[in-house]
Amino acid sequence: MYRVIGTAKSRAFRVLWMLQELDEPYDHIAANPRSEGVVPFNPAGKVPVLIDDGTPITDSTAILTYLADRHGQLTHPAGTLDRARQDSLTQFLLDEFDAALWLAARHSFILPEEMRLSAIKNTLRWEFETSQKTLVHRMSDGPFLMGERMTVPDIILTHCLDWALSARFPVVEARLSDYLDRMRQRPAYRAVAAS
Repeated sequence: MYRVIGTAKSRAFRVLWMLQELDEPYDHIAANPRSEGVVPFNPAGKVPVLIDDGTPITDSTAILTYLADRHGQLTHPAGTLDRARQDSLTQFLLDEFDAALWLAARHSFILPEEMRLSAIKNTLRWEFETSQKTLVHRMSDGPFLMGERMTVPDIILTHCLDWALSARFPVVEARLSDYLDRMRQRPAYRAVAAS
């Protein structure tokens, strides 16, 4: 059985949701970043951590990719053009969405107060809105980012859009708002959101 370490209010949500989608059993330890429940498995103190067969795996994207590849679901096979497109979308979301939100969080409450630059958040909001326009042109016409099949970037995007709204980063593209509404209706998403 997998063990997931990290609160559902962190990027651990992505891993918990993936495991729900895969219908795989897991044990969840809702430990806060840098807590004594995390540091022995990840010296940086970051969550999530997935423990599989006694081995810790860190970084939510690495964990999602590992689980998708291991179970042959929510992914396209490695070495295919569809997988290259999937990986490209994943990297775009990490670079343009996740990075802006993480930098805003660091300058809101993570960094020591004397190191925070509150004005940077205006620039990050602008970049986030610009990135939405780019992503809409890359989205398929299907219900998911790549078409009829849900993949790893769908989990990352949905989590980033949720995070954006809670951080007061507007979702300005109607297609992304509609997409988020659909994804929030998935039973696996709802199971984690309710926990």
